[in-house]
Amino acid sequence: MGRQYAGPVQNPADRRPRDDQANPLGGVRSRYPGPRAAIAAEPTWPWWRRVLPVIASHRLSFSLAVSLTLVSLVFQTLVPNVLARAVNVMVTGKGSLAGAVEATLVFGILAGVTGLVSRQYLYRTAFEVEADLRSLIYEHLTSLSFSFYDRVQSGQLISRANSDIRSVQMYSTFAPLIVVQSLIGVLAFWFMLRINVVLALVAMIVMPILYVVGLKMRRVLFPISWVTQARLADVATIVDENLNGVRVVKAFAQEEAEINRLADAAERVAWAYVTDAQIRGRWSPWVQNLPQVGIALVLGVGGEMVIHAQLTVGDILAFTAYLVMLQAPFMMLGQLVMMGQRAKASAERIFEVLDETPDVTERSDAHDLDTVRGEIDFDRVSFAYRRDVPVLADFSLHVGAGERVALVGATGSGKSTLARLLSRFYDTQDGHILLDGHDIRELTLATLRHHVGVVTDDAFLFSLSVRDNIAYARPSATDDEVVEAARAAGAAEFIDNLPEGYATVIGERGYTLSGGQRQRLAIARTLLTNPPVLILDDATSAIDVHVESAIHAALETLLRQRTTLIIAHRVSTIALADRVVLLDDGRVSADGSHEELLRTSDLYRRILAQADDGVLR
Repeated sequence: MGRQYAGPVQNPADRRPRDDQANPLGGVRSRYPGPRAAIAAEPTWPWWRRVLPVIASHRLSFSLAVSLTLVSLVFQTLVPNVLARAVNVMVTGKGSLAGAVEATLVFGILAGVTGLVSRQYLYRTAFEVEADLRSLIYEHLTSLSFSFYDRVQSGQLISRANSDIRSVQMYSTFAPLIVVQSLIGVLAFWFMLRINVVLALVAMIVMPILYVVGLKMRRVLFPISWVTQARLADVATIVDENLNGVRVVKAFAQEEAEINRLADAAERVAWAYVTDAQIRGRWSPWVQNLPQVGIALVLGVGGEMVIHAQLTVGDILAFTAYLVMLQAPFMMLGQLVMMGQRAKASAERIFEVLDETPDVTERSDAHDLDTVRGEIDFDRVSFAYRRDVPVLADFSLHVGAGERVALVGATGSGKSTLARLLSRFYDTQDGHILLDGHDIRELTLATLRHHVGVVTDDAFLFSLSVRDNIAYARPSATDDEVVEAARAAGAAEFIDNLPEGYATVIGERGYTLSGGQRQRLAIARTLLTNPPVLILDDATSAIDVHVESAIHAALETLLRQRTTLIIAHRVSTIALADRVVLLDDGRVSADGSHEELLRTSDLYRRILAQADDGVLR
């Protein structure tokens, strides 16, 4: 079957929260077991072959759907023979109609029941396959590194995880029904040969033309299908940016500009749809009307045979019914080709994501660290987000266990980059980062990020309750522990004043709270995990100076127990540190206490002199 994406977790049972782990996003365990198979990681394979393992994992329900559809169609093919005999009885006046009526009724009921059940199984399979595909792409997205998200728009990913997956699912589950229809067409053609070989061959005259038309449609529809899906993704990107950035749009009164931007994107989508419709309008009449030519030929030739007593009226009626059954798959050819080309375009867009490999990976021999003292060493580290623009060059720094170090420097000097490298959001290009003497690339990512807590200036919160946001990384935390973390972060007072206290559900991204309140919740969330290494990346930038001093007082006790890197943009924040490291152009320019650097470093004095209201610019 080929290689398959391993994903973060392969065993569906492992994906379910354990009984002792409440789900922070609602507290209810999901009944969805997760995908049973993965998409084959063979870029050279045809798209349908790569998706096949996912469909095959639902083989039971899918096989039942296809089999019952086949049975239903078989019953339908028996009806014309019964009708032929009935018509002949009516024409000749010899025999009884009772048997024909009973047979038609039985076959009709059986065809209807099996068809109904088959559709139930088919729709069930279709939606399960769609859920699996969406889960697989989301799991893969969670495994990708930050560098991927630095260059890919979220709207593009949303489009691929929704409309593109729907296109693939529809074709993957419904195309086999067309194949079944084709098999019934073969059976119908066999009945036609039994009635009259010459007339059967006459009926097949238009079929090669339909086949050629189908090939032409497939070739011209694929490019426009790709363009359509890509432009739909552009619209999704613009909508996503405007919803997330609505405050910026309104702050600068750019509503009209954004409406025009979306209108332009929508117009490009409309052009793609119109072009697609024009192509279908050019080719679909051939597919739809050529079968009518076949019926006309059958009526012409068959009518002459009836007149000359070479066929009965019942035979020509049955033959025409079988011809309609035979032509049904060909009449659906246009729809199948259109669905196929859109599915192919969508699948290749999905594979563009799934074929991405993360820059930051876990080694096969990576190990856990049960206890961490917090000693950190940056050993000749070099890093660049872009190869031609280095951020850190041959950077070395030792931070002792339990030491509090403030990182100070101008914008772009590499302060936040150090925090991202220590958490392995990115990997160094050269050099090593050691935690308690262990290269962090030798540790499991879960261990590293459990022991290294990061609070950034951009405090992202979920649309959950205050308690669930604080307990996000430790959903099993007690209420007392949550309250204690909130108190240490200076958040307890404003939480108590919320309408429902800790049960208050905050708005999307936490925008119902002030910037300082969001930062305090983010600090509480990190403190609750009790990491031995804590990184405060301008974590109090949006907090009022008076509130900040209260938080600093609470943090003083907590920080004595852990190694802390403080990325400082406020002079007051430096007071939390035992030691100050001055960065300049990706290197350590000076290292010592605040007082020592004031005496010995002109650059440090210049940076402090640029401070406005205590904030480093």
